[in-house]
Amino acid sequence: MPQDLRRDLIVLLPRLRRFARSLTGASDQADDLVQASVEKALRNLDGFTCGTRMDAWMFRIIRNTWIDTIRARRDTVEFDAEAADTVIGSDGRATTEARLHLAEVRRAMASLPEDQRAVLMLVCVEGMRYREVAEVLNIPEGTVMSRLSRARLALAKKLKDKPLGAQQQGTSQ
Repeated sequence: MPQDLRRDLIVLLPRLRRFARSLTGASDQADDLVQASVEKALRNLDGFTCGTRMDAWMFRIIRNTWIDTIRARRDTVEFDAEAADTVIGSDGRATTEARLHLAEVRRAMASLPEDQRAVLMLVCVEGMRYREVAEVLNIPEGTVMSRLSRARLALAKKLKDKPLGAQQQGTSQ
């Protein structure tokens, strides 16, 4: 494997993990998904065309690997160890509020259909252009735009329907 490709792949790992986390909803599954996807990529390196975007190629591999994983497994209950960790030495109130809000956003995103969640993650978190997302997901650009619009509306509705005012009432002392 050429050194440049190895370096590019290592640089991509945080983005790959973030995308995988958006698909799986759990850090441990995301790590497993990234590992399996990188192994596939390394085995099939001849499928990568030099001069093209490695991130788009890897996002496609991750998505396809995730689809294969979903097809192969049965529904199970997952335990998110990160959510169970405690934070020591920080402002407990601010940390708790931030974690609660982040947990709400994660739950709202997890409740979106996978196709909308993938588009939302690639556009809004990874900063990819519609054309690039269309190439990664092998769908028309118009489909990217409509899925993104539906995902944003659904996410906003889910977060708006949450009783945040009830949480904030106890904080106005």
